[in-house]
Amino acid sequence: MEKEIKKVNDEISVAAFDPDEKSFKTFADKGFKSVINLQTDEEDQNVFPEKEEKLAKDNNLTYRHIGVAKDDLSEAMANNFRQELENLPKPIVVHCKSGKRSGALIMMHIGCQKNMTGEEVIKKAEEMGFECDIPELEKFLKKYVNEH
Repeated sequence: MEKEIKKVNDEISVAAFDPDEKSFKTFADKGFKSVINLQTDEEDQNVFPEKEEKLAKDNNLTYRHIGVAKDDLSEAMANNFRQELENLPKPIVVHCKSGKRSGALIMMHIGCQKNMTGEEVIKKAEEMGFECDIPELEKFLKKYVNEH
C-alpha cells in the first residue's frame, strides 16, 4: 500500500503516516520544498528529528521540527506553526504519526486566513478526511480559530 499524502491546497499537503528514511526522497521527487515534523521527541517514530533534518537537507528540503503534544497545546506553538507555513518554501508537506495533528493544525491556519469559525473548521477538516478524534486538540483548535 502506498503511503498517503493528502493535498490540502497547492501550497500544503499532509503526509498521513510516520515517514521512514526513503520518504524524504519521495517528498523531494513529488516536488515538495519543505517538511514540517509535528512529532515530539518522546514519540516512537521511524526517524528521529535530528536524522530527519539530515535526510531533508540531503534531498534539498527545508526542514522544521515543531513538536506538538496533545497535552501541551499553546498559542505560541500555533503562532510558530502558522509563521512557518507562511515563510517556508512551498509546497510544504507536514507530518506527524498519522496525519491527525497535521491536518488539524493546517485547517486551523486556513480557518484563520478565511475568517471561519472553529465549528466550520472542524466540519471542513472532517470533509477533507482529517478526523479530529483528540478532544484536547479539537477544543484548542476551535478556541484558537474563534479568537484569531
